[in-house]
Amino acid sequence: MTRSDFPAVPLLLVALTATGPAAATEPVTSPPAEDTLATGAGPIGVRPIQHGTFVLEWEGRTIYVDPVGEAGAFRGSDPPDLILVTDIHGDHLSVETVQAIATPETTIVVPQAVIERFPEEERWRLTPLANGASLSRHGITIQAIPMYNLTPERADFHVKGRGNGYVIGLGGSRIYVSGDTEDIPEMRGLEGIDAAFVCMNLPYTMDVEAAADAVLEFRPRIVYPYHYRGRPEVSDIGRFRELVAANPAIEVRLLRWY
Repeated sequence: MTRSDFPAVPLLLVALTATGPAAATEPVTSPPAEDTLATGAGPIGVRPIQHGTFVLEWEGRTIYVDPVGEAGAFRGSDPPDLILVTDIHGDHLSVETVQAIATPETTIVVPQAVIERFPEEERWRLTPLANGASLSRHGITIQAIPMYNLTPERADFHVKGRGNGYVIGLGGSRIYVSGDTEDIPEMRGLEGIDAAFVCMNLPYTMDVEAAADAVLEFRPRIVYPYHYRGRPEVSDIGRFRELVAANPAIEVRLLRWY
């Protein structure tokens, strides 16, 4: 059985809110619904939607990352100039959502495997990007970073080369989006990352210790834990924050993903 045989996680999570079940040491107070990253070229707005889905806004440019769920969840954000999709699984790819929110001017960047999930007559709209490749659109640079599982018993969930993490060059800053991955060498070897969105959730990605250890190695200036709602004992963002505090130069920012 492969990961695609399992129900997509967000289908179970859409109804949850920030007041729903939480990890054991998750803060009692509700984290903010959005954030701002300061850059020398103007602020970047960060708006979490749910689980692995979020919006970045900078100087009139809008990026949707892994848009899934109801199109109405994006109300209040401008239509996307750029859509980035990391993988084929239902908590990262919804063909119907992409169809509903994309405009004729939207650039849709995806791994090759995602293209095969779209109707043939719509595939011309998609821009494939392979691991290690880069492109520039709308004044934004995008580099595809590998995302995959290392642990043998999880290897079939995310096979190397199928999905993309991304490093986004925006406002003079470098923003890393992990997608679904373990603490792979390509993540640990990242340099000059200003903000990182790092997943954790077993059995499909990694536990909090692995995520924190990787963050301590590649040292982003700011890290947003995301894609973490699952088994509390392995997705404890309070514990993640405690571990990352070993390097006080890294700021952990919690947002309202659920």
